[in-house]
Amino acid sequence: MRIPYYQVNAFTSRNFGGNPAGVCLLDSWLPDPLLQQIAAENNLSETAFLVPHDSFFDLRWMTPEAEVDLCGHATLAAAHVLFFEKKLPWNEVPFQTASGRLTATRREGAIELDFPSRPAEPCVVPEALLRGLRAMPREVLKSRDYLAVFESAAQVAAISANFDLLAGLDCLGTIVTAPGVDVDFVSRFFAPQVGVPEDPVTGSAHSTLIPYWARRLGKTELRARQISKRQGELACRLLGDRVGISGTAVVYCRGELDVL
Repeated sequence: MRIPYYQVNAFTSRNFGGNPAGVCLLDSWLPDPLLQQIAAENNLSETAFLVPHDSFFDLRWMTPEAEVDLCGHATLAAAHVLFFEKKLPWNEVPFQTASGRLTATRREGAIELDFPSRPAEPCVVPEALLRGLRAMPREVLKSRDYLAVFESAAQVAAISANFDLLAGLDCLGTIVTAPGVDVDFVSRFFAPQVGVPEDPVTGSAHSTLIPYWARRLGKTELRARQISKRQGELACRLLGDRVGISGTAVVYCRGELDVL
């Protein structure tokens, strides 16, 4: 069996930047253990798997170790492949996912993802989080992920995390964030729990970052940068109980996977 496959750098306009995602175009679902083997073999932070229907696509995301409930950069990568490689003649593509119905829309040279808003709430701060970050945030909140807020982008950039300690937390990952200098806010994201020590650019984390920074800055349109080594740029909108996350992507390679 040969599966059409693309590797796409998301939330960037250049290769060797942004977050690489695999995109597998399936005719129908393969067994879950085989999907997980493919994701592990690809060894990217996420691989997206797509199955077409008449008016939408089923979409699932897997890290090298586990399936996740929401992934922004692999969704952007999948939409980019459908729009620009497969020439899908739609301006909006709906996806049915573990997080409900999501859409990707062509908008002013970019693709905007319509995602759920996941505001973070006050929480008890685990000692392992502070020891794992080796830094003291000004506040810690929690949604799907822990959200650790710092005073400056320099503090976020300087974090050298202990991934063994962070892997033991009761969450999918840990977001660290601070005000930006030439953007509204910056962030980094650690998810050693699912085999991703540091994710280069994390769209799903912005489901939590956008409502936090929209409330704190008093604005609903924001510019964001994830300051990993590869870096990524995101345009963000708060849309009530949804968020809009926009970016561009670049195809790095096209080919086939020979899996059986």
